[in-house]
Amino acid sequence: MARHAESSPASGSADQVRLDARVYGMVQGVGFRYWTMGKAEQLGLTGEVRNLDDGSVALVAEGPKWKVHELREWLNSGGTPGRVERVEDSLSPAEGSYRGFSAR
Repeated sequence: MARHAESSPASGSADQVRLDARVYGMVQGVGFRYWTMGKAEQLGLTGEVRNLDDGSVALVAEGPKWKVHELREWLNSGGTPGRVERVEDSLSPAEGSYRGFSAR
């Protein structure tokens, strides 16, 4: 059996998780959403990233736990555009409601 076998988020696999994150700092007007979308697409994740009225960015990403963890680490790495002051996030089972990844 393959260690990282791909399965769709709708399959209910325990390996599929959802990351809900809110990113604070100087993260609007610096390409943050598009870099985040590129990173998520590179990892094969589904979801969305969007600016919020308070200047923060909201992110939802779903996929294999190890890939979501890699995105989570990247968000906290200092390697993102702008200046991330803090990330508040939570993990839950994937819902499978996204087909791709978008920036709004």
